[in-house]
Amino acid sequence: MKVNLNDKLIVAVRVRGTVNVRHDITETLNRLRLKRVNNCALIKVTPQYRGMLNKATNHIAYGEIDEDTLGKLVTKFKLNMDPKALISGKVDAKELKEKLPLRLHPPRHGHRNVRLHFNQGGTLGYMGGEINSLIKRMV
Repeated sequence: MKVNLNDKLIVAVRVRGTVNVRHDITETLNRLRLKRVNNCALIKVTPQYRGMLNKATNHIAYGEIDEDTLGKLVTKFKLNMDPKALISGKVDAKELKEKLPLRLHPPRHGHRNVRLHFNQGGTLGYMGGEINSLIKRMV
């Protein structure tokens, strides 16, 4: 499924751990600032980040974040930023990177399946707007 995510603010959540993971995928996850399970990172998508997301798609869930969910993250972690400004891109990316990653709780009622992709009935990969329901269960 090809979706144009360029210049959009997305959220990525690490779902799977590090045991028996290839070194290059571990390095990609570290560069996305997703070093632990249930870590969350806000990413402004560029072609480079798009390639990193594709490479780590078997270990993360990602999608576009809406203003309501972003507002909950901002208030929980006291980021002192306006959610509208974050989504529109008015906030500098360096300010945001200093406060990442965000450590979340495991989701209430669990993940759907951590071995299957979203279109197969699991939690992994691109979730689109459904990532917001996952984040709300984790906050």
